[in-house]
Amino acid sequence: MPSIEDELFPSTPGKFKIDRSNRQLHRCFASTSTMFLWALFLIALTASYLSFQSFVDSGSRYLTASWGGIQWEKQVRTSAQIHRSGGISVLVTGATGFVGSHVSLALRKRGDGVVGLDNFNNYYDPSLKRARRSLLSSRGIFVVEGDLNDAKLLAKLFDVVAFTHVMHLAAQAGVRYALENPQSYVHSNIAGLVNLLEICKAANPQPAIVWASSSSVYGLNEKVPFSESDRTDQPASLYAATKKAGEEITHTYNHIYGLAITGLRFFTVYGPWGRPDMAYFSFTRNILQGKPITIYRGKNRVDLARDFTYIDDIVRGCLGSLDSSGKSTGSGGKKRGSAPYRIFNLGNTSPVTVPILVDILEKHLKVKAKRNFVEMPGNGDVPFTHANISSARNEFGYKPTTDLETGLKKFVRWYLSYYGYNTKAKLVVH
Repeated sequence: MPSIEDELFPSTPGKFKIDRSNRQLHRCFASTSTMFLWALFLIALTASYLSFQSFVDSGSRYLTASWGGIQWEKQVRTSAQIHRSGGISVLVTGATGFVGSHVSLALRKRGDGVVGLDNFNNYYDPSLKRARRSLLSSRGIFVVEGDLNDAKLLAKLFDVVAFTHVMHLAAQAGVRYALENPQSYVHSNIAGLVNLLEICKAANPQPAIVWASSSSVYGLNEKVPFSESDRTDQPASLYAATKKAGEEITHTYNHIYGLAITGLRFFTVYGPWGRPDMAYFSFTRNILQGKPITIYRGKNRVDLARDFTYIDDIVRGCLGSLDSSGKSTGSGGKKRGSAPYRIFNLGNTSPVTVPILVDILEKHLKVKAKRNFVEMPGNGDVPFTHANISSARNEFGYKPTTDLETGLKKFVRWYLSYYGYNTKAKLVVH
């Protein structure tokens, strides 16, 4: 019976016979060769698997990513199409926000191309933002879900569409929230702004930029009404400080890279589809629920006053700013000449005290408020705001037309419709 050794290394009858020493050498050699071949095979198999897995993963990411792909690019291009002679193509950041959604709809209504960008953060209920997105979608406006700090996403958007303008409305809003989450203001209002400007300065052609600053930059300034030439170096909140920083940053990019930039200092915007964190909105909710409302007072029991500005007036100011923005002069990040740099107040020029605001809400809600007066804490709020709007009026005919009584009536009608009354909420663009 042949040994195992003979089975592995059989002799060849009639030709030659391997002696034991040679058989041992051949056995060792064959064993080593076999192992080497198996090792090569396993390496090749592993490499093939990893290559295939990488392909599958890439394909999976391509199919499941929140942006990118052929269909996504088609949606972006379709949304950016201009439908009027002399129209513009606008990237609107913060498109599902309060002001952003209204501006996007107004641009679309007159035939401009609009692509939205929003990260749908949870500073306030994201469901309200998604409801606004549904309205935008119904008008053919595509909103990309993404963050300003995603440079690859922004670069891709500008690769797909040569935007003529950017309406930059995305920001971390609110004064008091900075006490809880200061990093969010730096992330959105400074880092996000710089990232956007970097993409815009490298674009060819460069877009003109209109962006939302804030009346908060006037800070502790006591001169009224607030004018664009007034000092803005005394911010009373981190929010205000980031907006002031934004003004300095945009000036730098205008000076170095030739970007045409317009900053808009909004004064207490209110109206349908507004922000739930704002006083008029939370007052309405609490009054209807029978809860007390907190009304802050300044020193010596002085009532706080705000230059409340209705959303439709703000929208007209935004569109007027876009239409008169001028052109950026750079190309591929290189400046070829000076470009416009402007800052405008957008307000109503008629400050109203907070108690009078509550009076108007009571009238339209037909419910009395339970008022709780409290001295204003040191949380960044200022006692009053009042806009001088002569520059915007002279430059592009800005003229607010809605008083607080009329504006709150429209807001209350929307609020009652949107929250629990069986009437479909509608956003009307005038």
